[in-house]
Amino acid sequence: MSRAEVREETTAAVPGPVVVRSASPLWSLGLLRSELLTTFRRWRTLALLAVLAAVPVLVGVAVRIETGDGSSLGGGGGGGEGPAFISQISNNGLFLVFTALAATLPFFLPMAVGVVAGDAIAGEASAGTLRYLLVAPAGRTRLLLTKYATVIAFCLAATLVVAVSALAVGALLFPAGDLTTISGTRIGYAEGLGRALLIALVVAASLVGVAALGLFVSTLTGSGIAAMATTVGLLITVQILDQIPQLDALQPYFFSHYWLSFADLMREPVYWDDLVKNLGLQALYAAVFGSAAWARFTTKDVTA
Repeated sequence: MSRAEVREETTAAVPGPVVVRSASPLWSLGLLRSELLTTFRRWRTLALLAVLAAVPVLVGVAVRIETGDGSSLGGGGGGGEGPAFISQISNNGLFLVFTALAATLPFFLPMAVGVVAGDAIAGEASAGTLRYLLVAPAGRTRLLLTKYATVIAFCLAATLVVAVSALAVGALLFPAGDLTTISGTRIGYAEGLGRALLIALVVAASLVGVAALGLFVSTLTGSGIAAMATTVGLLITVQILDQIPQLDALQPYFFSHYWLSFADLMREPVYWDDLVKNLGLQALYAAVFGSAAWARFTTKDVTA
């Protein structure tokens, strides 16, 4: 059922006793489909995805121009993060995928997720459509879960947009073939593609904490702009705090602390410790702020 149908059904309702209907699984899938279509048809969402897709293009073109005379591109050594990958792009275009994800993960990707998550509930309230959605038989809990599932879908879509754009640009501008891991071993191109896909999935999973935080903030206000600005502000604040040496005892608990651990998937053998810590931390943030969002939303007095 679309939002327009919900609005029409509500407007056409006649006075009388309220009949409570249970939400069927098919209705829930229809609600999720409607939310996905609404989210991914917005010009704001399309603009965010376009900006994300442009980042690998800019990086690839810059590296191509820099190495056009046959010189090598300088990069960091041994850290396994973005700078270390940059120095390998001219040798194998697949490294552009890893570089683009490392470049967008600290700010661009979480900012885009924060905008979508912050607008999830508050945007409906500011537009005056939230109360019409709550008339539907799904109830507040199912609506909140649908909103969160939509934000998670955006996390995956945004990450894949960056990865696919980087893969295409890397294949066009640079050679392809076997690649050297951070550990110095050689792996085939097919295995490299598999690891690139796994890295993209890990990056998407690294954003579920931001998604839950943004959804919680979205339940606190009726202004979509305020919710988006607050979520992005919290993201920037945490990023700054994660760079202050005096807070090293607290930094392992910041949701962004282990984001770049995905580079360990390019080691041979794979180093899992920080990867597991990152995924566990994201699950903890999702549980804490998801529960807080549920507690707030189910008791919130919705007037818009």
